Amino acid sequence: MINEFGKVAVLMGGDSNERAVSLLSGKAVFDALKRLGVVVETFDPSERNINEIKSYDRVFIALHGRGGEDGSIQAALKSKNIAYTGSDSLSSAIGIDKLKTKLLWRSLNISTPDFLQVTEKTSYAEIVNLIESPFFIKPSNEGSSIGIDKIKSEKQYQDAFIKTSKIDMNVIVEKFVDGEEFTVAIVNGKTLPVIKIKPTNEFYDYEAKYIKDDTQYICPSGIEKNKEVLISQEAFEAFRAIGCSSWGRIDFMMDKAGHHYFIEVNTSPGMTSHSLVPMAAKELGINFDQLVLEILKTADVK
Repeated sequence: MINEFGKVAVLMGGDSNERAVSLLSGKAVFDALKRLGVVVETFDPSERNINEIKSYDRVFIALHGRGGEDGSIQAALKSKNIAYTGSDSLSSAIGIDKLKTKLLWRSLNISTPDFLQVTEKTSYAEIVNLIESPFFIKPSNEGSSIGIDKIKSEKQYQDAFIKTSKIDMNVIVEKFVDGEEFTVAIVNGKTLPVIKIKPTNEFYDYEAKYIKDDTQYICPSGIEKNKEVLISQEAFEAFRAIGCSSWGRIDFMMDKAGHHYFIEVNTSPGMTSHSLVPMAAKELGINFDQLVLEILKTADVK
């Protein structure tokens, strides 16, 4: 069975703001495939010519952020007729863009917090009038909570806008949902158990995700079973609405009244020791190596 995959490349590293996390994810995936007896090598597109990928039969994409989740690497692999994990180029390009994702979801009546694209001309008063305070400011095309701030004052907004607009020319603000954060992993057409995330920071930021060890991940989530099943179904529909396939993750918030709001999709989730998809799989008795193998099985030419 292992030989059916041929020669596999784990795409990792890259030159996005998430390079460090990608290297950790890629190393974990590489080690798992090695243990399974798969013929596998690492491949860092920032250090090798992407045309060299033609010598591989399948690619496991462990790149995060721009260059990994924005559709560009997916288009390159498709042009070379190489099977790869994750979503196709179009859905990846939509998924990495929070504005496009939320506009699509809103058009399909998929619940997501109120939002607004902002420029240097957008006033703090205008934002507060439309979506109230506090609110989040986010670069539209980044992951791992890079460039996200919770805004409570006009001065804070002005400073944060300058910082965020340097990361991405497309900046959005999003209504603050006062409640708890959750995530739903999707692998090969099936949802995994929901995880509740309880950071000690004010919100689940980059530090809480990758640096601190006091963030709590609770699985089972504590959501009433029938409600969790319903939310998971909706999360899968939100995933498919963008055209996503293979595997990924949908994050959502639940307010104190029990209403849930989908925040974003991750088309190439982390696979580090802190990562959420392996945690959800573990709840079903699926170990890390089995999970990596299951994801690799989804690789195809899209």
